[in-house]
Amino acid sequence: MEFPSDLKYTEEHEWARREGEDFLIGITDYAQSELGDIVFVELPEPGTRVDRGAVFGTIEAVKTVSDLYAPLGGEILEVNTDLADQPEIVNASPYGDGWMIRIKPSDPAEVESLMDADAYRAQVGEDA
Repeated sequence: MEFPSDLKYTEEHEWARREGEDFLIGITDYAQSELGDIVFVELPEPGTRVDRGAVFGTIEAVKTVSDLYAPLGGEILEVNTDLADQPEIVNASPYGDGWMIRIKPSDPAEVESLMDADAYRAQVGEDA
């Protein structure tokens, strides 16, 4: 299981990666492994504003549907349109091609309240 140290994590199993002024958001390797085979991802339209902790979409696996929660508040600049036709990319590459949204945060300092890799690893019970 991967826990990249350049990411910040939420208790709901989303990650955030700073890219210049913006952040890419996705779900963690742990989350995709717990969900199993992902068959559908519903994402918002670019331009949508979300509050930190608010639902920004849903992810559907063979056995369950889960909400996706925004680790940061702000404006969604871009969504990963590849996931509409190939949701399984999230299983294959949760930290790479399986990203979900790009967000311009309204308060970039919010990222400091997210967990680092060690704290997230401890939360999900994985040994370092």
